[in-house]
Amino acid sequence: MVKTKSHYDSPLGGITLIADETALLGLWFDWQPGYADDDSAVLGDSPTIGAAKRWLDEYFAGCIPRTEVPLRLEGTPFRKEAWALLRKVPYGETVSYGGLARRLELKRADGRRVSARAIGGAVHRNPIALIVPCHRVVGADGSLTGYAGGIETKIRLLQLEGVLKQTERTDVDCESIDRIWRSTR
Repeated sequence: MVKTKSHYDSPLGGITLIADETALLGLWFDWQPGYADDDSAVLGDSPTIGAAKRWLDEYFAGCIPRTEVPLRLEGTPFRKEAWALLRKVPYGETVSYGGLARRLELKRADGRRVSARAIGGAVHRNPIALIVPCHRVVGADGSLTGYAGGIETKIRLLQLEGVLKQTERTDVDCESIDRIWRSTR
């Protein structure tokens, strides 16, 4: 299956996206450590990458993204379970590592315990930043703990979502973003 790689210039810096013909496989800030570029991917755009870029436009405009982006999250069964729950954390809200662990315990039928540390490992290995919102996970006391894109990036993302106070904000008409996208496609 052919993989396509593209670049997105966000207000926080460059973002790399990788997709195949059916789904987004990776999305990360260019400076994130440990995210090797996929040399098998060809530079270009695709419908999936287009959808992801539209999602990013909506997100960075301060809107709750409405664009659906097909994802393929590759990882262990545990990580996939954790990422699925992480996707349910709403825009503008946070959850602790322990809170996410408890949600996963409740979802499981076997009653096995899940540690906050195990959740932290899954969150750290999230291959699709922002859309799988690992930046919304905080410490038990609300502290802003590790983020692969850096704590400063996490702060700015949570400010954008209104979780943290921002010194300056420009309100954006989210409908105008939708109109712009429709007129350019």
